[in-house]
Amino acid sequence: MNESQSGPVIELEEINKVYQMGDVQVHALRGASVKICQGEMVAIMGPSGSGKSTLMNIIGCLDQPTSGAYILAGEDVSRMNDDQLATVRSRRLGFVFQSFNLLARTSALENVELPLLYAGVRNRRGRAEAALEAVGLGQRMHHRPNELSGGQQQRVAIARALVNDPSIILADEPTGNLDSRAGAEVMGLFQKLNVEHGMTVILVTHEPDIAEHTRRVLHVFDGEIVRDEHVAEPRVAGDSAYHHRIGVPQNCD
Repeated sequence: MNESQSGPVIELEEINKVYQMGDVQVHALRGASVKICQGEMVAIMGPSGSGKSTLMNIIGCLDQPTSGAYILAGEDVSRMNDDQLATVRSRRLGFVFQSFNLLARTSALENVELPLLYAGVRNRRGRAEAALEAVGLGQRMHHRPNELSGGQQQRVAIARALVNDPSIILADEPTGNLDSRAGAEVMGLFQKLNVEHGMTVILVTHEPDIAEHTRRVLHVFDGEIVRDEHVAEPRVAGDSAYHHRIGVPQNCD
């Protein structure tokens, strides 16, 4: 889905996140501000404990800021309740994690159907099949996770993220459990979703070579976005025709 936007699809304004750990306050984010346009492909990097995962959780409506504003596709989501946030996640966001999070005793197809089942959607089978076809697993949809390679399992997870037709994909260390070849295949798939389908792709990674597949890198340190870096020549996984098109924002002022 490629929503028409006249402004940023994601806008964070002075986001602070404070956790109370006993008598100690932990400042995970300190005044983080950023705008991301529809159709961008962005990496978030930083050392362990820098706040990059907290930033991703807030962007993904999995957590709420202590203060500041978060505007997602024109809606202020920073003060929504849990039910409202769940609705936003199901309508706009798809999630991919390092550990795949697949149910071991069910097929790839059944794993991809799960978000539709929870949402009460009809024609789940057809939509799940289409999502698996889109990630190149049409011939493996009846296999269980233990019958698939790590790269194939991550593609199942990506299909599951796609099945609700989100406009934004959020990926947390999506290549962290993969070898270099499988990691390149997964990055090629993200690039394809970005270029061919206009999806906004935001990923957390600690690997510079993975970040180089994007057009823009946000560097996080001690809870602050300390550098917003443009990648002039993104690394391309697959079709060289993507070279000048990766992460180019659409309809954003």
